[in-house]
Amino acid sequence: PMLLAFNAPPSPTVLNGLLAIGLWGLVLAMLPRVPRLPPGSVAATLAAATCVVLAAVASAVFGSLPASIAAGTVAVVGAAALVLLAAAAPFDHRTRRAASDGFWWGLVIAGGLSAVIAMIQVFAPDWPDGTWIARSSFPGRAGANLRQPNHLSSLALWAIVAWVALAGQRRWRMPLALAVYAALLFAVVLTGSRTGILGTAVLALWGLVDRRLPRPWRIALLTSPLVFALLWSAMAAWAYFTGHLFGAEGHVLLGGSGGDISSSRFAIWSNALAMIAAEPWTGVGWGEFNLAWTLSAFPHRPTAFFDHTHNLPLQLLVELGIPLGTAVIVLLAVALVQAGRRAWACDDDEALSRRAALMIVLMIGLHSLLEYPLWYAYFLLPVAFAWGFALSPLTPAAARQAGERPEASPLANHGGSRTLGFAGLALAIGAAAAAFDYWRVVVIYDPGEHAAPLEERIERGQRSPLFGHHADYAAATAFGEPKEPLSPSQQLAFERAPHQLLDVRLMIAWAQALAAEGELDKARWLAARIREFRNPGADEFFAPCRSAGTAATAFQCQPPSRVVHWREFTRP
Repeated sequence: PMLLAFNAPPSPTVLNGLLAIGLWGLVLAMLPRVPRLPPGSVAATLAAATCVVLAAVASAVFGSLPASIAAGTVAVVGAAALVLLAAAAPFDHRTRRAASDGFWWGLVIAGGLSAVIAMIQVFAPDWPDGTWIARSSFPGRAGANLRQPNHLSSLALWAIVAWVALAGQRRWRMPLALAVYAALLFAVVLTGSRTGILGTAVLALWGLVDRRLPRPWRIALLTSPLVFALLWSAMAAWAYFTGHLFGAEGHVLLGGSGGDISSSRFAIWSNALAMIAAEPWTGVGWGEFNLAWTLSAFPHRPTAFFDHTHNLPLQLLVELGIPLGTAVIVLLAVALVQAGRRAWACDDDEALSRRAALMIVLMIGLHSLLEYPLWYAYFLLPVAFAWGFALSPLTPAAARQAGERPEASPLANHGGSRTLGFAGLALAIGAAAAAFDYWRVVVIYDPGEHAAPLEERIERGQRSPLFGHHADYAAATAFGEPKEPLSPSQQLAFERAPHQLLDVRLMIAWAQALAAEGELDKARWLAARIREFRNPGADEFFAPCRSAGTAATAFQCQPPSRVVHWREFTRP
């Protein structure tokens, strides 16, 4: 899934996510009978996942979150729970070894090919065709087919961890093995990701604390920051002497976008804390951060349209509220500590794989403090496997060393269950069905030669149970300024589309629709929020305000007469 460059509008990542769910579903479907899993092995992680699923359902049933968005959360988190259970199941040693090796090889292949694509994007930027190799949206920086430099950096770091897990258990020629390691680290250099730079420190920390690593690999990990710096210097020198662009250098040295070292993260975190203080008990509701943030007054807000806080704990607290959000954070922390204790207590030939699995979780945990990779199925599902593998039951002796009560021997679990296999098959079929459903909205944005009229395509798309909210955006913005009376399609669009992502185009259309319906205070409040974003796309909308003759009558030029709470926009 991470290698798929082909995409269809309106979302560049939907097909990658569906492919990830479908392929992991097939993996589960091919499992042998699953032995009974001791109940305490993954209880904390499953409890956290259950809280998230219930929060998504509650946000749709008791709030205003569209059912299609809630269904997406339930499906992806449910798939992650199934993968977690399968990875933690006490299969026989041969099955577990095959599963872990397959996982490591998958990451190495995905990371290795992505490193090659990254080099093409930087050294031969005219080669990518957009179908097999994605074009980079960041001049001089690489994102491979993931299209995001930070995502590529995490994949490359994962691939390094996987390579150590494989090479550490085999007698491979070290020069070749180290060359692969260096190539993967070079891919991180090409991304210019500051998260990736921090990730090299995590690799060094692993090398420092894990004394059971083979000596050559321990040295390689310990020196990761130094090797990274040398590769960076070599790349910078090449760019200087050849006149080529090394975009990563400018991104890091200039402190990111616009010279802001946090890329507006500090500002969005400050806004998120204010929102938590305003609604501490129940939060704004799962999936509602962007709507609540956009419709709340923040005069000094960052001007990008954030749909996430870029920090996992803050996201949980602002959407779930302090009580439930804290509970989920504590459950995840407990599971992380439990996985660490088990990984370090294991002393058989599975020990290195367990510790590497823990590093996979820690690496993406670091990334999740600065972005939201776990909102993508092709990151969440591998994390679920790694976490489940690290949490799987220990031998009685290792369990006692970890300070845990030994579980019943897996050999006592006769028979086993094919429930996970059937569930995996359902996932694969569901992912294929979802891809067909997605095409109902694709034809709105990318019509074929003999496509139906736009109005008809939008109406069909709005009936999509999983992606109708994408059709709503077109219904709200494709026909010019909304006029009274709104069509049923437009009414539905303005009820659902703002919950996906409020951008300036949708905000303007929504404000115009509210004004047409006589909701002037709401329209003026929304116009005031549009001003806060200082987006050039709103210049025409505010053009009447530059003339005294039109400013007196244009709603967007007048302040609201009262404070309008964001929840008022979600009520009929």
